[in-house]
Amino acid sequence: MNSVVVTFGEIMGRLAAPEHLRLRQTRTLDVTYAGAEASVAASICNFGGQARFVTALPKHALADATMDSIRSVGIDASYILRTDTGRLGMYYLETGANQRPSHVIYDRADSAVAITPADAYDWDAIFKDANWLHLSGITPALSSNAADATRVAATQAKKAGVTISIDLNFRGKLWNWDASLQPRELARRTMNGILPHVDVVIANEEDCHDVLGIQAGQTDVHSGTLETSHYPEVARQVVQQFPNISKVAITLRESLSATHNNWGAMLYDAANQASCFSPLNSDGDYQPYQIKSIVDRVGGGDAFAGGLIFALSTKELSQPQTALNYAVAASCLKHSIKGDFNYSTRQEVERLMGGSASGRVVR
Repeated sequence: MNSVVVTFGEIMGRLAAPEHLRLRQTRTLDVTYAGAEASVAASICNFGGQARFVTALPKHALADATMDSIRSVGIDASYILRTDTGRLGMYYLETGANQRPSHVIYDRADSAVAITPADAYDWDAIFKDANWLHLSGITPALSSNAADATRVAATQAKKAGVTISIDLNFRGKLWNWDASLQPRELARRTMNGILPHVDVVIANEEDCHDVLGIQAGQTDVHSGTLETSHYPEVARQVVQQFPNISKVAITLRESLSATHNNWGAMLYDAANQASCFSPLNSDGDYQPYQIKSIVDRVGGGDAFAGGLIFALSTKELSQPQTALNYAVAASCLKHSIKGDFNYSTRQEVERLMGGSASGRVVR
C-alpha cells in the first residue's frame, strides 16, 4: 500500500469515567482524543499504511494536544485547518458492564469543523497523491456546513479519481440542525446527496434501516440474535438504490451484554453479485468471534473500516474474502484495547486471521 488514504471529519476530546465507574460517581476523567474518521486513519497507519486526516481545530493548547495525538501514530496532519473561531468538540463516555450498557454524552455544538465552510479546505492539494477518501455519516450530522463539506469532499475526490468509502454511522442524537425534519429524515435527505459519489458503503445492522429504510428481515439487534441470511439482500437493495456502489460491508454485532458480544461481518461485491461472511469455521460456515470480556467497544466499527480499506488497498490482501477476514480480525482485536484508536499491528491481525485466538503470551 503506497498511496495515501484521506479521511475527513471531526476529532474530539474523549472524557471517560475510569474503569467502569458511572459518570455521576467519578470526580476524575481520562482524557484522550478521538473521532470516527481519525480512528480509521490511525488504524491504517498502525497497519503500515499512509493516512491523512483533514479537519478544522481551534488555535489553543487542547487542540495542540489533539494534533499531537494524531501525529503520534503517523497520521499526516498537514491539511488540518487551525481556526480563530469554533471550539474543540467533546464527548463523555461511561463504559458499561454486563447488562448495563455504555452511554455517550455529546458536547459538539459550534465546534470548529461544524462552522467551517467547505471552500476553506484546499481539496486539490488534499487529494493530489491520494487513492482513497473515507467519510462517515457522523460529520454531516453536525451542521449544515459540515454536511456541505462532506458532500464537496466526495465530489472533489471523485473528480480526482479517488475511491470513496463511507460508514453510514447513524447517530440520532446529532441529526438536529434542521428543526423542520426528524433525525432519520434529515439523515436520509443529506446522505442521498453524498451516496451517489461513493464506491464502498460500510454499515451496521441498524444503519441501513435508519438511513436508507432497508430492513434485514425480522432482525432485532437488541435481542442478541441476527438473521444473517437476510444481509445479502440488504446489500443488493443498497446497490439498487445507488448503482455506483461497488461493495457493501455490513458488520454483524450480537450484543449479549455490554461485555460479551459476538462479532463478524459480510461483504457484498456488486460486480459478481456475491457475498462472503467472516469469520468462518473449519466447515466454511459463518461463526462469529465470541468476545467475552470487552475492554472498550467504542471504535470497533472504525477499526473494521480501517482494516477493510487497508486490505482492499493492499494487493496481497485485496481479494474480498481475505479483505473481509482482515477487517473482522482487526476490529475483533480493537475490543481488547482501551481508547478509540486500534493499536493492533498487521502482524497481530494476520495472526488472528490464521487462527491464533488463544491469547497466550507471545515470547
